[in-house]
Amino acid sequence: MFFLVLRPPLLPEDMRFIGLSLEQLQAEQPRMAIWLLHVFRVLGGYATAAGLLTVTIAATSFRQHDGVAGLGATVAGAASIGWMAIVNFVIASDFRWVLLAIALLWASSIALFWVERKTALVGSAKGAGRP
Repeated sequence: MFFLVLRPPLLPEDMRFIGLSLEQLQAEQPRMAIWLLHVFRVLGGYATAAGLLTVTIAATSFRQHDGVAGLGATVAGAASIGWMAIVNFVIASDFRWVLLAIALLWASSIALFWVERKTALVGSAKGAGRP
């Protein structure tokens, strides 16, 4: 929702990274801020959709410890929040520590998924040998 509704086109960290003042950028590229606002709204819609799909998977096949769901969540999380956290450290973002905390929460949930899946598989294999 931050990207969809609340995020301004340029943050102070964006201006530091670009190396221009807002006034200089607006003089050189007067439509840049409007374009970026559209870009971030599209990104917000994408993030909302990805979040809804993540919740759906978490409530269904992920809870059932389906290996494909776990693999999908592992790769998707690494490509999204994992990569976002890395890039935010590269650009010295003001939000880098918050994003790292979210990435660590995601990584913890993935690790727990694989531990629980292994435990569930071992338990079902032991139960399969019983009459």
